[in-house]
Amino acid sequence: MSDTIFLRDKTMEVYRRLVDFWGYRVWKPRRDAMTELVSTMLSHRTTSEQEWAAMQQLWGKYGSWAAIADAPAADIEACIKGVNFADSKAPRIKETLRIIGERTQGAYNIDFLADLPASEGLAWLTSLPGVGIKTASLVLLFNFHKDIMPVDTHVHRVSQRIGLIGAKTTPEQAHHDLLQLLPPDPDVLYNYHVALITHGRKICTYARPKCEECVVNDLCNYYQTVVAPARGEKSKGEGSRAGGKSE
Repeated sequence: MSDTIFLRDKTMEVYRRLVDFWGYRVWKPRRDAMTELVSTMLSHRTTSEQEWAAMQQLWGKYGSWAAIADAPAADIEACIKGVNFADSKAPRIKETLRIIGERTQGAYNIDFLADLPASEGLAWLTSLPGVGIKTASLVLLFNFHKDIMPVDTHVHRVSQRIGLIGAKTTPEQAHHDLLQLLPPDPDVLYNYHVALITHGRKICTYARPKCEECVVNDLCNYYQTVVAPARGEKSKGEGSRAGGKSE
């Protein structure tokens, strides 16, 4: 069996177990696309609670995308001061909204992305200041059901520890690499993303992961090469065939 086939089979087994453990989610947009875009821009290195509080304060003060685009960056910064890096996020949000307003003749609506292939939507979104591949991918999958793989810190860490991606694979590279291992099915990609985020928050945490509670520890490179030997357990071997030890 080639390494590529092995990795695809391993990825789908991880997917099946984690979705079975955490539950299958039926895709549906959680909020409108413009709110998703700006909120995700706010979310970098920030908790969900801080992100949502900043979004509510911003919208509560201005009440429209046009008004936010016209506001001084310093005033936007004051509204979102609860998030990390507010000083850099504020001017990027302002400029992004200004550009969207120009491109849409003041409509401030990006629902047209639903009609574009994922690659074109990705190019359009990442041309905006402060919108990287993670933010763009998330908007395209969460709002428009596109076959694209968003990779946040949890998805990256869990995929790397298990050995689905290499130890030196960057989050940017992981967007492409994981997409090659999963079927081009938006529902599978959505559930993989959500399941790995949940697993990363509750089990495969950054510090002191709860490996003994993990339903994929027999497939996991990190468990088989680091945790099991430290406990005097015999490695099952197959978990470390591809990918590489991380952290």
